[in-house]
Parts: sequence; C-alpha cells; structure tokens
Amino acid sequence: MFNEIHGGYYSAVEKILSRAMDGNLTREGVLDIVRQCAFEESVLTIPQALETQRWPLLTRELHTPLTHKPSMPLTMLQKRWMKTILQDPRIRLFGVTDEGLEDVEPLYPADAIVWYDRYSDGDPYGDEGYIERFSVILKALREQRRIRICFEGRKGFPHAWVCVLHRLEYSAKDDKFRVLCTTYGKTMTINLSRVMYCELLDVCGEEITTIPRVKRDTVVLHLTDERNALERVMLHFSHLEKETRRLEDGRYEVRLTYESEDETEILIRILSFGPMLEVVAPQDFRDKVRERIEKQMKLRTL
Repeated sequence: MFNEIHGGYYSAVEKILSRAMDGNLTREGVLDIVRQCAFEESVLTIPQALETQRWPLLTRELHTPLTHKPSMPLTMLQKRWMKTILQDPRIRLFGVTDEGLEDVEPLYPADAIVWYDRYSDGDPYGDEGYIERFSVILKALREQRRIRICFEGRKGFPHAWVCVLHRLEYSAKDDKFRVLCTTYGKTMTINLSRVMYCELLDVCGEEITTIPRVKRDTVVLHLTDERNALERVMLHFSHLEKETRRLEDGRYEVRLTYESEDETEILIRILSFGPMLEVVAPQDFRDKVRERIEKQMKLRTL
C-alpha cells in the first residue's frame, strides 16, 4: 500500500539531513533520530553508512551537500487511500478536510467499507449541532478549560453541570463518543449524543486537571484456534492491554484488561466468538456469561 521511501530508513535519513541543513546536527543527535524513526539494529548501519560516505549525503563534519531540504511526496496510491479514509464522517469532527486532494479519486467508495459487530444507532456524525458541540468539547480538552454542559440523563431528565474534562473516548462497538469528566468531586462519563448544550469557561488549575484513576478489571479466556479465531480475537481486542500464552492442542490463554465500566460491552464481544472463547476467570464474570446465555436460550424457546 505505502511506498518504501516512507519506510524507517528513509524517514530517519530525511530528518538527519534536515537537521544538518539547520546547522545543529550532532553525532548523538544522529543516533537519537535513528532510534526514534528506524529499527533497533539500524543504529549499527545508518550512522556508519553516512559517516563513511557510503551514502554520500553527509560530510565528516556533519554538513550536507544538499541545497534543499529533502521532501517525502505522497504517491498517488497513498493519496487515494487517504481520500478513502477521509470519507469517514468522524474525520470531520477533528477539523480534518480533503484540502489538496479534491481531484483525487478514492481508492474505495464509502459503501465498500462494511462494519461488523457494531450497533447501528451510532452518534449523528453528520448533524451540525453535534459537530459544533464536539468541537467545543475538544477545544476544552486541548486548552484544559472548564465547561458548562447540559445533557440528557439516562432517565430522560436534563442535567446542567460545570465540569472538568479529562479524556475523550470512542467505543467501536457502540460507534459512540463519550467524555470522562469530574464535577463536585464526582467522576462520570457522558455520551456526546446526549449533550444538548456546552459552553467554554475559564482555564483549570493543574491540581484539578489530573485524570482520575479508572478502575480496571481482568478477564482470563481460553481460546480454541479454529476458523482463524486467534487472529480475529487479537484484531477485535487490539485496543486493550492483553497477554497471550500458548497452551496445548492449538489452544491459547488470553488475559484482557479493560475498564470496569465497559464490562457489559466486553462480555457481549466475548460471546460473539461463540465456543471459540471460554471464560475461565474470574468466577463472577463466568456467572454473568452463563446468565446471558440462559436468557438467550429462554428467548429461543418462546
């Protein structure tokens, strides 16, 4: 998909040469750039190739014969892929546009991307009011400002609070954004689709902008690697902290760490894998899985 000139080696050398043209390149700086942009073993190859002038791009005095800083132009394939991604309505929430790509055809049409295992009542990303409120919340987070927010509670009653925002989260399963905040010493999570009005206030003090600790739990699973289950589970839970250990007979032990308030979502997602995943611990999580399966079986007999 992406051209090799955008790989680690090219990216590292591009930054080294740019710094050399600025006149502030050091040998330690070369090593730092290589460590950040390339691979571990690259510190043995890239600096040596430049210092010995096997790559005639840098002198022994760490100057470069180049007269213009190197650039990394995008290929047409990359531009078409970016145009495909820019069709996602969530991109607009962050102020990203297709400027410079107006005449580029997407690599795939928007309807060619199909999402599985996701609820169909996601946030209204095309609604102008939602976009405006999202922008205010995003600005409050970036500038660490308090916010006055009015939202609809779970029982349908409106609430209006002055809050300190800490983190914006996205649920791939629900296709919804939510914000973690504190008010009157209480931590809560608000779904952005429930927000009716929000207003920026003053800048927060450092002592109250610390992100509160979120309670986390761990579930232990036994996975049977049939029908490519291991790869699917690793992809499905890629955003979670996890440990995987191989057992016998093509089985694996997977430990998933998740935020406690997401337990119901995690449970549903585990159940979607059917007999390929077995919950072995903790016992209360096993009990909840059993209860949900029993309810499903009763519904089938009705």
